[in-house]
Amino acid sequence: MASLNVGNLGEYLREQRRNAQLSLRQLADAAGVSNPYLSQIERGLRKPSAEVLQQVAKALRISAETLYVRAGILDAERDRDEVETRAVILADPSLNERQKQVLLQIYESFRKENGFGVGEPAADEDGDGVTEEAPGDTEVRGTRTADGDDAGPRRTEG
Repeated sequence: MASLNVGNLGEYLREQRRNAQLSLRQLADAAGVSNPYLSQIERGLRKPSAEVLQQVAKALRISAETLYVRAGILDAERDRDEVETRAVILADPSLNERQKQVLLQIYESFRKENGFGVGEPAADEDGDGVTEEAPGDTEVRGTRTADGDDAGPRRTEG
């Protein structure tokens, strides 16, 4: 994980707040955080959680992922394509907020289906080179012996 550069994050937040023509108090109220806490974040004295960054991003109408990268929560190089895709979706003025969220959910489901989580490749937990399927992806089927008798259930992947 990248190291946290809280000062850079604070400067960026201040710039975005000013671009949105919001006072510190207005942004704090809109994001649901205290005025002193937001001030400390902007001055680089506090490390905000991902949840706080998400609330601030929503209040500023900017990408939360951009703030995560600035805060060092996401690795910029590894996650750049995902962040850019999400940013383009969120910035599209022809979509309403509900449509943007649905589109992001669909995008994330495809990423998971293809072996990627939120910025992470699928885990090979036992080191055998095989990524385990998610629960619900295993089907139980009945099998028959050569003479047609029921041999009982067997598990199939798929």
